[in-house]
Amino acid sequence: MEYSSFPSAFSTLFGKLPKETWCCSDLYNWEGFWYASSHLPAAMAARLNFQAKDTDVFLTSSMKTGTTWLKAIIPTIMNPIGCMNDDNNDPLLKRHPNELMPSLEFQLFKENPNPDLSYMPSPRLFRTHVPYPMLPESVKNSTCKIVYITRHPKDTFVSLWHFLNSLVTTHGNDPWPMNEAFDSFCRGVHAFGPFHDHVLSYWKESIKRPEKILFLRYEDMKKDPKVESRRLACFLGRPFEKEEEVDKVLWRCSLERLKNLEVNKHGADPWLGFEYKFYFRRGSVGDWKNNMSNGMKEKLDHITAMKFEGSGLGFGN
Repeated sequence: MEYSSFPSAFSTLFGKLPKETWCCSDLYNWEGFWYASSHLPAAMAARLNFQAKDTDVFLTSSMKTGTTWLKAIIPTIMNPIGCMNDDNNDPLLKRHPNELMPSLEFQLFKENPNPDLSYMPSPRLFRTHVPYPMLPESVKNSTCKIVYITRHPKDTFVSLWHFLNSLVTTHGNDPWPMNEAFDSFCRGVHAFGPFHDHVLSYWKESIKRPEKILFLRYEDMKKDPKVESRRLACFLGRPFEKEEEVDKVLWRCSLERLKNLEVNKHGADPWLGFEYKFYFRRGSVGDWKNNMSNGMKEKLDHITAMKFEGSGLGFGN
């Protein structure tokens, strides 16, 4: 495919795929999951053309599950100076976490189906929201590491709803009604959804290949960040040698610090249009209680119980 024709060459394909309206955009169903028209061609190109290296690290997730926190923690762990006291060389002072782990479908493969990534130093750090089946085969078959972060579906939905409305209202439009957003989420119609299927795709693979995929829950990270950060560092081959190193990483990457850094207060993601400050809202566990009715809670809990039945995966209430 010629560079100039990408992704316009997919217009014929879109006409043949199931389509649903989600918030202010159209989503298309490909192999059981929903994608925006700007992301599906990039995800397909990455699946076909991306060549993984054994030293690569991938952060994978559904949307709004604690990814931004991990986009800061992983580069800090992998950076030789991340655990040191020299704050002058902290990349987080000058770059939003999105820049430290570029996205396959939002960025690298969005305009060019086969970009030259030779400029990236090793170990290369990437992120993606695609489900496990959509990952490039080279990622699955190499010994590169995959870190998956998920979150309670009720908090995930609320965080996603607030995040989308931050963009909608910035453009002068009315907020997307929660009842409409909730109905779409329960039906699995949201970017990279269905949520439960996405989670299960990585959960099941992490059980088969724990050396390949580290499965993290946001709630565990919040409850005991030191223990979970040590697990993460060991998985990445960068174990902490001293207690102070863990403390330094967690301080550097704390949501409160990230939220107040000047680089995250101004500007917007050039690929998605979201202002950087919108990536840092509350980051709390159980925020759904402040937003959802009892009826919504019961419905989503029922869906979650049915979807996860027999998988060994659970989030509690």
